[in-house]
Amino acid sequence: MTDDTCLAPDPDVRPPTFRMPPGATDTHFHVFGPNRLERLVPQRDYTPPEAAAASARRLFDALGIERIVVVQASVFGLDNRDQLEEGAAIGLPMRAVVVVGPDASEAEMRALHERGARGIRFIMAHPGGLEPSGIERAAARASEMGWHLQFLLKPAHLVKLEPRLRRLSCPVVIDHMGFLAPEQGLEQPGFQALRRLIEAGTGWVKLSGAYRLSQGGPHYPELRPYVEALLAFRPDRLLWGSDWPHVGLRSGMPNTSDLLELFGSCVSDEADRRRILVDNPDALFGF
Repeated sequence: MTDDTCLAPDPDVRPPTFRMPPGATDTHFHVFGPNRLERLVPQRDYTPPEAAAASARRLFDALGIERIVVVQASVFGLDNRDQLEEGAAIGLPMRAVVVVGPDASEAEMRALHERGARGIRFIMAHPGGLEPSGIERAAARASEMGWHLQFLLKPAHLVKLEPRLRRLSCPVVIDHMGFLAPEQGLEQPGFQALRRLIEAGTGWVKLSGAYRLSQGGPHYPELRPYVEALLAFRPDRLLWGSDWPHVGLRSGMPNTSDLLELFGSCVSDEADRRRILVDNPDALFGF
């Protein structure tokens, strides 16, 4: 694959206009250190610019984020070094979601746990992910470790996988609100599958990636009914993530401060904000 570096994140960062609770957590972001290019898989959707620990720390300090969950990016395949090394260098309490194959040893899993790993990511929307045939085996291993499985998938995948996901022995986290299609309404099959997962208590949803679902930034009004519905279903199963540095974009780069403001305006109740930013990450990641 030829070099096709995507946009760097907007460096303009400002504090939110609402009060961030102590212990506020960003549960979904990536880091790309100076050695990233030698670690990339050949088949990938984008080439990331550098977005390393120092830049991430400036972002989190400005936003009032005090705890972090770094998530393995598709472009690294099974090589979790960038996320674990750069994530730890940020210097905040950290958990990680990694990509590990079925042949990973018990010693490797324990070592990952010691470095903060608490989840295994299945990436089904891009090249570089694990095979869905291994979901049940991964869930059994995750359950033994006190981990969860995290899925980046499109609505059709979610609908197809829902019966399997509901039977798993560990929690299931769905990235970016399941890539719902705002124009298809609350009754669309993908969103109903998402609703059933979280109402059953096995599923969790990340309020993240608004700009990946809609072109209506920075306010994304067409997403608000979905956030309101999720809040009504199970507010104790929702998480927030910035998705910084917003990889894969070649135009229309969002501002990360705007994305946090969007969360604050959609989740206007202070108790709900604390639940999503602090209490829910505590429950899932064990901070």
